[in-house]
Amino acid sequence: MKIKLLLLPALIALLMGCGNDDKEISSPTTPPVNPPVEPPVNPPVKPPVTEGNGDLLSPGATGKLSALGGATRLKAERTEALKASLSNRQVKNIILFIGDGTSESEISIARNYAEGASGYLKGLDVFPFTGAYSTYSLMQNSEEINYVPDSAATATAWATGVKTYNGALGIDTFGKAHDSILKMAKKAGFATGNVTTTELQDATPAALVSSVSGRKCYGPSATSKSCPSNALENSGQGSITEQLLMTRADVTLGGGSATFDEKALAGAYKGKTLWEQAQALKYQMPNDLASLKAIKVADQNQPVLGLFARGNLPVSLIGPSSVLDGNKKPATTCADNPLRLDSIPTLPDMTAKAIDLLKVNKKGFFLQVESGSIDKQNHSANACGQIGETIALDQAIQVALEFAKTNPDTLIIVTGDHAHTSQIISNTASSPGKSVSLFTKDNTKMSINYATAKGSQGHTGAQVRTAAYGPHAANISGLLDQTDLFFIMRNAMGIK
Repeated sequence: MKIKLLLLPALIALLMGCGNDDKEISSPTTPPVNPPVEPPVNPPVKPPVTEGNGDLLSPGATGKLSALGGATRLKAERTEALKASLSNRQVKNIILFIGDGTSESEISIARNYAEGASGYLKGLDVFPFTGAYSTYSLMQNSEEINYVPDSAATATAWATGVKTYNGALGIDTFGKAHDSILKMAKKAGFATGNVTTTELQDATPAALVSSVSGRKCYGPSATSKSCPSNALENSGQGSITEQLLMTRADVTLGGGSATFDEKALAGAYKGKTLWEQAQALKYQMPNDLASLKAIKVADQNQPVLGLFARGNLPVSLIGPSSVLDGNKKPATTCADNPLRLDSIPTLPDMTAKAIDLLKVNKKGFFLQVESGSIDKQNHSANACGQIGETIALDQAIQVALEFAKTNPDTLIIVTGDHAHTSQIISNTASSPGKSVSLFTKDNTKMSINYATAKGSQGHTGAQVRTAAYGPHAANISGLLDQTDLFFIMRNAMGIK
């Protein structure tokens, strides 16, 4: 502590005279005339603008966990960092990440397994602004609430800004079609992309490109039977796959090639397979990682339609099945899935390529990226499959964050579509559901439980985390509804 020489005699006398550490040190009785202004004895320390890279966080605990403060994740006072992150300028690019069936439980399970109790996920956990949104759907032709939504209703909510009933895509509860954020972005001159690890006809990617009354109307045959009003032969817009082709996003990557074997039942391509239709529409169609990497351009003259599996892409990790009282059995670890061949692009691969192809558009781009099988592995009570796909989501987010660091006019949003069944439970609990025990990075046993149904596990109605980085990111904070996401993105891009 810096002390003026002029004050030293008085200070020494005071300390010798009273010995009271609780009293403030007083000034001399006769101060010098016009003394220079000194800084406070304990000046406030200005916190660093960041505790991580840029204004991203690095919330890992680094101390001994049993020590006072050893488990804390806060490395610096964050007020200035958050202030520095605030911006409402119009964005050029939006990258929306969706973890299907991903809420706090799924994130916590993956974090514990991959990074340990004190670690953090380098994509999911670094965002400066976080919040949550409600996900409920409505009943068909009604204002009645359904507290447990499906992926069709939830995807429609953020894609179009309207609530709908479970199973519906791109339409409101009364059947009226609404344009998606992808279609609006394309119309406004932005490049567009749609990436998933599931079938491209699955609910989350399909909500961006189609309007149908039933989510399973993948091709002409199913649409004719289950969604007749949407069928081309009845003057509708066609099946999900036919609408996907006509929507014509610049980059579309995922699985679901089996549906392209079907033939159109009406329209300009009647009698031709959907493969033939895609070829006639000048799509570039890579089918493995090498052919995807070889593509140099993606635009409306030559859009990219990458199909890398007949159905969903294989998951990354496999492991033991969940069983009754599985939490009481010895713990094990997950293993790489041998069906996940190196020739199949990963979610980070597809994300990186989509960004690389879309970024050349001078106006900017809209890209949705989904890790879709987190949900499907939850339904199957497959903890390792679920964890692997959550980690893949985290890795894809890291790819986007690297891009955003050098492209600050990029808004990244990360969320899930609905909550799901998995929970971390006590290793000694007697659960009525199925459970499994895994060793985490800490070499600690973690038990994961699934107990929302007797068979295929069901969704739950809890709120879901939202997170954002870049201009307009603060709008993601606090409690929102899923439909808010549509308006946040539309307004950020200046689309009307």
